[in-house]
Amino acid sequence: MKHLAAAILIAFSAVGASAQTAVAPPIARPAASSYDLEQDVKRTMKAFDVPGIAIAVVKDGQVVAARGFGVRKLGEPAQVDGKTLFEIASNSKAFTAAALAMLVDEGKLKWDDPVVKHLPDFQMYDAYVTREMTVRDLLTHRSGLGLGAGDLLWWPTTTFSTDEIIEKLRYIRPATSFRNSYAYDNLLYIVAGKIIARKSGKSWGDTVRERILAPIGMNTTTTSLAENEGNPNASNAHSKIKDKITAVKSMPVANAVGAVGINTNAEDIAKWMQVLLDNGRVAGARGADGKELRLWSDAQAREMWTAQTPMKINTPKPPLAATKPNFYAYGLGFQLRDYKGQLVAMHGGALQGFYSRVLLVPESKLGIAILTNAESGGALSALQYRLLDQYMTGSTPTDWIKLVADLEEEAHAKELARLKSESSTRAAGSKPSLALSAYEGEYEDPWYGIMNVKRNGNKLIMSFSRTPDLIGEMEHFQHDTFIVRWKERNFNADAYATFSLDHDGSIDHVKMKAVSEETDFSYDFHDLLFKPVKAKTKQ
Repeated sequence: MKHLAAAILIAFSAVGASAQTAVAPPIARPAASSYDLEQDVKRTMKAFDVPGIAIAVVKDGQVVAARGFGVRKLGEPAQVDGKTLFEIASNSKAFTAAALAMLVDEGKLKWDDPVVKHLPDFQMYDAYVTREMTVRDLLTHRSGLGLGAGDLLWWPTTTFSTDEIIEKLRYIRPATSFRNSYAYDNLLYIVAGKIIARKSGKSWGDTVRERILAPIGMNTTTTSLAENEGNPNASNAHSKIKDKITAVKSMPVANAVGAVGINTNAEDIAKWMQVLLDNGRVAGARGADGKELRLWSDAQAREMWTAQTPMKINTPKPPLAATKPNFYAYGLGFQLRDYKGQLVAMHGGALQGFYSRVLLVPESKLGIAILTNAESGGALSALQYRLLDQYMTGSTPTDWIKLVADLEEEAHAKELARLKSESSTRAAGSKPSLALSAYEGEYEDPWYGIMNVKRNGNKLIMSFSRTPDLIGEMEHFQHDTFIVRWKERNFNADAYATFSLDHDGSIDHVKMKAVSEETDFSYDFHDLLFKPVKAKTKQ
């Protein structure tokens, strides 16, 4: 995954690309022992309301840090340590890319094979795209789908199977032409996970565990939340409810493997970064033939870190000018950018209650992983630049923690003011066109399926048939627009629902969109077009 907590995060995570890495001149760096990592992490936790953070740093082939800070669950004493498990969400995409690279090395598929060669039933909305889409296209966010399109098929937890999600791709309208531009998606990584399962003869989770995790020695990493059961050293999810950090339940998404799925810790992810920085070599390990153990070839390592899809470079606010990249692109499972003249391969991850970021700087032989049990992109960005500065150059640091915290607070205040203004300018005296009972019924969207509206006394309740937690009370906003206040307040995803009437006064369709611009893009309500089921059957 991938997700935006606030517009300001776009500037923080802007990335770029370079297909080659040059040899950097030697740089004098301070000894690791001279840097007080704990001080910076604790400042970050306080500034951004994060209960627990795990940090892994590898440098020049050695693990510099693999430790935890804070607590696993707010209000409980258990501390985060180097073995505490965190959901890393879309940082799982790199494992999917690596597993495909291994299959390419083995001759079981090619990056530019048509997807239909391996999944004959695969179908996109457009027949041309169905025919032309390749395995490479699945990983590069250039399919023509809109940002996060179709994510409501798996987020929040749904009852759709992986195969059902893949089947429903054919009903999702594109936002742009094929290979025209970058737009982050998750559904096509789910398709990639299916190809891995088909070609390996085992599930995505079993394949990743046996072919990547076990050889590397990532022995406590899991490929599903179900595997975490019984492990007391797993972090709890935390979200903001009315701007107050709160422990919440995790969100199992077993149907989205390939896009998400990995749960890991500082010690294990340090090993993963060492392998990535060494082009697939597992240090000190030997294969069955007695030779050096390699998971993938140099050719595939280059492929994963080669620019595939250009991305727009946004101009950050003046205090963040130093973070603006010259190159910005997506590779295969990695975002690519430059920072201080060096290539950075990186990715972020976000699921309910967890954010993570992984950064690799091959010229500096540097890897940094930041795992958190809260939804704070600002915390990740502040530590990202603080740690890059420290381990790349050892230069006098910018106070990224204060700078990013101030900007995030400013952005949030502006959004609250915008929402207040929007509420104050509504037609407060207006009433719905119809009696509440007229809005009741089943509504169907071509790709999601059924949404229900039912009356409970003098209130309307909306529920999504395949998403148990998407149920909320409908508060009248103006005219025929309601605000759906989801029962699960930690979603922070309340949505407008606007009913459009036909000439005879009957309901023609319902459109939705998130109320707040801070709502995670995977709540893609705006992609839905619900039609009354009864009206459909009369045609």
